[in-house]
Amino acid sequence: MTSSNRRPNRTLGGVHDRFWELCQRQRLFLQRCSSCAQFQWPPEEACEKCGHDRLEWTEVSGRGTLASWCTFVQKYYDALEVPYDTVLVALEEGPLFISNPAGFTNDEARLGDVVEVEFVAASDDAGEFFLPVFARVASQT
Repeated sequence: MTSSNRRPNRTLGGVHDRFWELCQRQRLFLQRCSSCAQFQWPPEEACEKCGHDRLEWTEVSGRGTLASWCTFVQKYYDALEVPYDTVLVALEEGPLFISNPAGFTNDEARLGDVVEVEFVAASDDAGEFFLPVFARVASQT
């Protein structure tokens, strides 16, 4: 994978490493509690709902709806030129996921737009990886 899509450094170590390993498959996985069945994001050592520590990585649909979005105009990361857009996606399975829009800008975003995960090649100081981003589903009206 060759990438010129430079990104801020990912959070690595512990359960975060497993998330990025699974992203290499270009499919979205989240932790799911084997006790209460709660999906959670971001990854943790224990369930945020019941405290159980037996969490399983489970493939999710990768679909959701736009819950919010914003455009950053102040430079927070050297790796990202401003302005840049971010989106907050309410995944079908429940968790909220912050990412970037793919194929649309925040000026085109509408509350409730149906979106689906895509993976783009990216790199940071730790190397190359696939980054989950969200594109609008084509059947939008």
